[in-house]
Amino acid sequence: MIDLEPWLSGDPEARSRTAATVDAALRTAGFLLVTGHGVDPELRTQIRERARGFFRLPPAAKEPYAVKVGGRGWLGPGAEANGYAEGTQTPPDLKESLSFAADRPTGVPAVDAEWFLPNTWPDEAPGLRPAVETYLRQMRALSDRLLELLGVALGEPEDFFTRHTTHPTWGFNINWYPGRDTVGEPRPGQFRIGPHTDFGTVTVLDRQTGKGGLQVFTDEGGWQDAPWAPDSLTVNIGDLMARWTDGRWCSGRHRVLPPPADVPAEELMSLVYFYECDPGTDVRGIDSHTYLRAQLDAITAG
Repeated sequence: MIDLEPWLSGDPEARSRTAATVDAALRTAGFLLVTGHGVDPELRTQIRERARGFFRLPPAAKEPYAVKVGGRGWLGPGAEANGYAEGTQTPPDLKESLSFAADRPTGVPAVDAEWFLPNTWPDEAPGLRPAVETYLRQMRALSDRLLELLGVALGEPEDFFTRHTTHPTWGFNINWYPGRDTVGEPRPGQFRIGPHTDFGTVTVLDRQTGKGGLQVFTDEGGWQDAPWAPDSLTVNIGDLMARWTDGRWCSGRHRVLPPPADVPAEELMSLVYFYECDPGTDVRGIDSHTYLRAQLDAITAG
């Protein structure tokens, strides 16, 4: 559990303690539970309410917005299998997503055509766009503050990572996990999201607690339910950050359990912000976005 307020206070001793705690946590699980982040809770409620109306539409109404992983629009049932990233041929994940990504052009046509395209805003979700765009501004600011903290935790200058986020890419998924009464009985080895590590630098997750919720893997404890606290955000680092630290920190392996049989109507929704670096950033000898594209392609099902 990391309270960001002491870090943001500017007190040198408090900042040093926070950085040391972060370093220790990321050496083991690659996950943090963050409070004192300042992100508006009412905004998160609004996004869920407006997105839920879209997800509950009949499939035919959502189909015009269908895209593949990495696109901007609706990822329907069967579109994604995160276990593929580990080389595991799992059934598709039991979720749907509204997916958004970086949309402010750089002025470099080839880069913009791949990474900075316009987002799609369904007419059937009125009010979603302003809520999401406000949330995304808060996520960007928070993510840079987290990267400054990570730089110091690594023993480097505060801008060690943020000097590479002047015009970064990012992704944002509203993940809907319907209950078993909607999706039926899971197939063997099927999860709401299969076991995987994230691909980039940091992921900032606003999640709801439930029986079919997030689990985190550690070498010492295996799979365990991820801790949760009201108004907290879950933060984990991805493969590029682990590589950037030369393996000092772990890319957080995780999964989301199948919808539970004993609570068949359990429905959860997660707001997942994937923060990356500037396109073309060299991370210890690999191009960051060549890697990201390959991993997005790898988890595309069907």
